[in-house]
Amino acid sequence: MAVQFDRQYRLSAGRAGSVGFEVGTADPVALHISFNVQKVDVSSANTSKITLWNLNKAQLSTLNEKDCIVTLKAGYGPTMPLIFVGAISHVETTIDGADRMTEIEAVDGRIELRDTFVSLSYKGVINTKKIMQDVAQQMGVTITFSYNATFSDYPNGFSFIGAGKAALDKVCAPTGLVWEIQNGILQIKRKNDTMSRQVFVLAPDSGLIGIPKKLTQGAENNAAENSTGWEVVYFLNGAIGVGDYVKIESETVTGFFRVHTVEHDGDNLEGDWLSTAQLYEIAVQSPPAAAPAA
Repeated sequence: MAVQFDRQYRLSAGRAGSVGFEVGTADPVALHISFNVQKVDVSSANTSKITLWNLNKAQLSTLNEKDCIVTLKAGYGPTMPLIFVGAISHVETTIDGADRMTEIEAVDGRIELRDTFVSLSYKGVINTKKIMQDVAQQMGVTITFSYNATFSDYPNGFSFIGAGKAALDKVCAPTGLVWEIQNGILQIKRKNDTMSRQVFVLAPDSGLIGIPKKLTQGAENNAAENSTGWEVVYFLNGAIGVGDYVKIESETVTGFFRVHTVEHDGDNLEGDWLSTAQLYEIAVQSPPAAAPAA
């Protein structure tokens, strides 16, 4: 099994356009951090709970600024994938023995989903992809489309005034697309599908821990109906995201699956850094070469 060592993280915080601060470098010693990140495959926001010890007054002041954004990368050695970015919804500092403990709660896309009010008007034929791009521009987010997303036309124009998320719901519906915000990026894809055809392998020698646990069929909200589900635990790998393809290779389960939810947990002073994912079986036609779960 691959050795998971030299755990590192980088956490940065600050308002958009401001200097902010970063912690996590081992100079002289990285601050104590504990984190829990939860991501789901639905059109709602991902969340995180992050605890830091012994921040200075300037750093605490930054965290308490309105619409402060927090970004967390975590991994091993120089490989630290982005596992969360979002706006702080709550911050509280208390005394923990001889230390000062700061608990942070943050929501992915909170500002964009809360504040964006869009106004759209088109004459003649307008494609839904163009509308989605314009909504994203007004929301101030980058937009990406899945490899197999399809779009339709409104033949007699289109107009909308209201919340950005409601506009996305409306224009995605005609072609069976869904939207979600992952790490601050607006993703458009087919329902119960993936953004790309890359496949991550989860096996005992690539981070898989223990035996996959079978899930009750259709028990999870928004999971594909009539599909077999498994819950897997593996060493932290932020590269595996919601909606990605995963191939499980274990003594009890082998096959291709799609990530429905993923949760990242870690503490840099104790315990393992782990990811827990709920996967549902998919039919992959001529899948590409699988990539190792680094």
